[in-house]
Amino acid sequence: MTQTSNVQRNLALQRQWYGEPLGDRVRRLVVAFRISQAQLAEVLGISAPMLSQVMSGRRAKIGNPSVLARLVMLERKVLIPGVAAGDSDAIRQALEDVRHSRPAVGRDYLPVSQATGEEAAWPVLRQVARPGELEAVAAMIEGQHPGLAGLLRRAAHDDGD
Repeated sequence: MTQTSNVQRNLALQRQWYGEPLGDRVRRLVVAFRISQAQLAEVLGISAPMLSQVMSGRRAKIGNPSVLARLVMLERKVLIPGVAAGDSDAIRQALEDVRHSRPAVGRDYLPVSQATGEEAAWPVLRQVARPGELEAVAAMIEGQHPGLAGLLRRAAHDDGD
């Protein structure tokens, strides 16, 4: 099998396993966090050459589930208001949180939400606000935006992730 066909096969596998090529996901993180690919590799706990190989399709997968969990954690942290706004302190804190995380992964648990619909928003909302804050905002917007207020209340009170 030629190198080109290997890369195409690996990229197809990445689409199947991860929803899209890992290079696309990694590039979005590099831009969002304003860091180099090597810095991102260090945050994820993977070597820069290995990350490059995965991004280019020379390798099909990230073999370490903790690295994949950190990648997903960073993707979620892009949604934190300060990070989304480009605040350097918020970006630095998000990167440090992920760098020092020790995700518990195993055959029966990978900290990647399987939630769909509005339930997918709940962990993100809980990450940026406490239940009391979600309730307070829901009360403020109830009259004009009852659907959104309900979402905030459900996020504040649901115990399952």
